[in-house]
Amino acid sequence: MTEKHLDKKVSRRRALAIGGGAVAGAGAVAVVGINAFASDETDTAGAGTDATTSSATGSTTASTGQCVLMSSVTEGPYYLDGALVRKDITEGKSGVPLSLRITVQDTTESCGPVAGAAVEIWHCDAWGYYSGYTTANPGGSAPAEDEDGSTANDQTYLRGYQVANANGVVKFTTIVPGWYTPRTCHIHVKVHTGGQKADGTYEGGKVNFTGQLFFDDDIAEQIFTLEPYSKHSGSYTKLDDDMVYEGNGAAGGLLTLTPVHKKDPSKGYKGTIILGIDPDAENTGAGGGAGGGGGEGGEPPTGTPPTGEPPTS
Repeated sequence: MTEKHLDKKVSRRRALAIGGGAVAGAGAVAVVGINAFASDETDTAGAGTDATTSSATGSTTASTGQCVLMSSVTEGPYYLDGALVRKDITEGKSGVPLSLRITVQDTTESCGPVAGAAVEIWHCDAWGYYSGYTTANPGGSAPAEDEDGSTANDQTYLRGYQVANANGVVKFTTIVPGWYTPRTCHIHVKVHTGGQKADGTYEGGKVNFTGQLFFDDDIAEQIFTLEPYSKHSGSYTKLDDDMVYEGNGAAGGLLTLTPVHKKDPSKGYKGTIILGIDPDAENTGAGGGAGGGGGEGGEPPTGTPPTGEPPTS
């Protein structure tokens, strides 16, 4: 830990909230405190800055949301326990590359970083399918999930955890999600504290925040004209019509997106956002959402309902 971080005033309650556990005794499965697994990156770029709009480059931006408590929303019907701790969650799934950078801030402690927070994300593939629920119909007309030619594990692809470094930063390598009826393009996210890394996943502690990250309509629609997204035809739900997005920019999960190549969207995007949380709070995942009804959280109206245990085949 640097001298700068040693000088920070951290209460005992805060230390317990964001710290990990102890190593298990002899003969038991080793469980190590999460701080031991935090990224060793020293990335500080982006914290405390305001984004700008650049239509010339095709990038979409929003205010950073610094020191703003994020709005919690429903986790939706596609959550699975046991996601792996890893940076790259693609497992060979094809799509437009997305480098996602998330900073977790403590809105109760002078907007300081929440070092050791475990950030969990999950989202659908380019045709609207989630791992664990690959028989659920994404709506419109799409090839079967297993026709994409990937060797991805249909229980784990596009799901994962990362543990925040000293600056509260995590990074993921993934793809831009596709869409499914009746939802807009989005990524699900949870922030956990007080748990532990064990057997390649993250266990224990509590969930402080459950939310969703969103994509600007213009960029999403441009991406959906590309392969493999274009093989999924039908009506894409825009942000203003989405049942979950609250229309409040970065505070509601709108990502700042910057193209890797100004003239070629297929090269990918960099997505950034700051998540302001209360590390003492506990979130059930029920959350809110502007819509509700039978499709709240994104359950498609057709196909196998995503309830109970995921399929084993």
